[in-house]
Order: sequence, then structure tokens, then C-alpha cells
Amino acid sequence: MSGDLRKQLEAHAGLALIYEEAWAEIERAETTAGLEEARVKHLGRKSQLSSLLRSIPELPAAERPVVGKFGNQVRTVLEAALAERKKVLEAAELERRLSRESVDITLPGQPFPRGHLHLITQTLWQIEDFFSGLGYRIAEGPEVETDYYNFTALNTPEGHPARSLHDTFFVEGKPEVLLRTHTSPVQIRVMEKEDPPVYVIIPGRVYRRDSDATHTPMFHQVEGLAVDEHITMGDLKGTLEAFAKSMFGAEREIRLRPHYFPFTEPSVEVDVSCMICSGAGCRSCKYSGWLEILGAGMVDPNVFGFVGYEPDEVQGFAFGMGVERIAMLRHGMTDLRMFYDNDLRFIKQF
Repeated sequence: MSGDLRKQLEAHAGLALIYEEAWAEIERAETTAGLEEARVKHLGRKSQLSSLLRSIPELPAAERPVVGKFGNQVRTVLEAALAERKKVLEAAELERRLSRESVDITLPGQPFPRGHLHLITQTLWQIEDFFSGLGYRIAEGPEVETDYYNFTALNTPEGHPARSLHDTFFVEGKPEVLLRTHTSPVQIRVMEKEDPPVYVIIPGRVYRRDSDATHTPMFHQVEGLAVDEHITMGDLKGTLEAFAKSMFGAEREIRLRPHYFPFTEPSVEVDVSCMICSGAGCRSCKYSGWLEILGAGMVDPNVFGFVGYEPDEVQGFAFGMGVERIAMLRHGMTDLRMFYDNDLRFIKQF
């Protein structure tokens, strides 16, 4: 083909010269980079061939058919030569690279380890699944809160003794802004926007200035709120008993002990029978047979006053639990900080 084309190009010396020079450079190229330079030089937008083809309308009438016909043939032949030469050079370069490298590229690659959900996330989702099955929906709110929602609207006004139990992170220069110490503020935000009945659970991160084997400055809570007509403490106990059996086993029992929370009245601490000794008494439960899991109570009528609910028409209960606490009890852990050490020996167990 190249020989026939050379004879045909005798009719146009300029095209013949372009063809010969391009063909020679393609044949001389020893690397793919050198071949690319030859392509740009002889077939690129600024090449002699491209310029000649663009100038066809300006050529003498006798030259136009020759340049139009053979110019495009030259381009086609050179492009085919470039493609063929590229295959040869790429094969040679691959062969040289393989001879230099000591790694056997035919061996299978090292697979990336497959991760899984963290134990905290697993526990949180299990809690959410249980209460979703009872008809509760999930509500969320800001982690950076105001004093009003975090304390005042929850029946804990400024100067209230219960505030001293929350070692709180405040925003410097903004004394009314803080990192929420519980997810309870979302209760107020939900009730402000919705009329009863309300059935929500509120998962999220909370912050307190504590750090020891059973406390970390950041941890997770799930708050629950039910507001409707004719709700009683019996409904609260039945709900939490079903939850305890779901999380810790069908044989588990719960007990309610009187306690104090500013936003519930009456208030209780909820214990579950020890899953290690089945209530007989052991070191884990301090020989009491019971393990504390959460706090709860009937919503204080004063709280309803902040959101415009009528206490004579609706009642409600609320409960709050630490997700880390639930996970620790389920898996027999003794130090909450293990959740955040990022030790794969621990994480892979779950």
C-alpha cells in the first residue's frame, strides 16, 4: 500500500515530502512517548498535512482534486502506521518493565479487610428497631443547644440544684449556648411543633465533662417520649419490660426504684435482673441481683406548660438510656472507654 501511494503522490511533491518524512519518523520512534511526538507533529491540528487540507479551497483548481483525494489517503495510511507501531512499542516496553520488576504481577492482589458496624451503632440500631416496631418514630435535634431547651424548658430553671449534676460544655463568649447534656431537649422541640398523640425516640450524641471507666465526655443516648390520653405508669413499665426482654433475654425481669428527675414526676430508676447470675447475686451486680439500665418517669405537668399542652387532657412518660451502658451490660464489658480506643482486637469481636 505504501509503495503504491508513493507512486501516486508523484503528482504532488508537497504531499509526497510530508508522507515520506512522517513515515520515516514513525518507523524511527523507539518509545511510545516519541511516537506521540511524531503523531502530533505530522497529524496534529498544526501539522503541515492538516494545514494543507484546510487550504484546499484556496488552491488552484487543478490541484484541489489531487490534494483532496491523496491528502486524506495519506492521513489514513499514517494513522494505521501509528496504531501498528504503537502496539509494537507498548509490547516492548511492557517486556522491559517486567524484566526489571521483581514482583510477580500474575499473583492475586491482597484483599482489603472488610469492615462492619461498630458495636455502638449495632446496639443503637437494635434499640431503634425495637421501638419502631412499637410504633415510635425517630426524631433528631441539634447537638449544640441553648440553655432554654437543655434546662429551663425541662423544668430545670437557673439555680436549680439538678443543674449541678450536668458538668456542661458551654460555648465561650455565649453563656446561653452549650453542647447538649442529654437528648431530652428534642422532646420540647417535638412537642412545640406537634399536637398529641406523640410517640418518638430520640437517639444521638450528648456531652458531659466526665471521664472514667464508666463515663466519657461524649457518649450516646436514646430518649423516649409518649404523650397521649390515659397513659399511666403501668404503660411505662410494660414498655420497658418488653424492651429489657428484647435486649437481654426473655427470662429477664425489671424493677422500678423511686428516684428524682426534674422533668418527670414520679420518677424511677429501672433495673434489669442480672444476666450473669440470674438475680442470685454476683460481683457484676454487687450481689444485689439487679443492674441499672435507665431512668424514666411520668412527664411533669410543668413541662407540658412550656409547650402548650393541657395536663388535664393528656399524660405522658419519658425514659432515657445510655447506649454504651446497654452495650456494656449485654457483652459483659467493664470499661466504657474501650469503645473509643479503636483497638481492632476489641472491635473485631463484634
